Amino acid sequence: MTLKSINAADPLNPTVEPVPYVGVQFVAIPEFAGFATEVGQEFSAALADQQSAEEALEKAQALTTDAMEAAGY
Repeated sequence: MTLKSINAADPLNPTVEPVPYVGVQFVAIPEFAGFATEVGQEFSAALADQQSAEEALEKAQALTTDAMEAAGY
């Protein structure tokens, strides 16, 4: 069911109700789950006023870059 759902996702109509954006999130590399969790935690910290949005974005970029370089991308 998961692969079928991923393949059926329509980036031009990503939700049941109309929304003002396009796109779906799926990254087909094994490292994604690890750094996506860390990035999500940084964004959660920003939403909880534990850091600024700019800090969260900078940390998210660094986490992603580090993960990609460590994996050899």
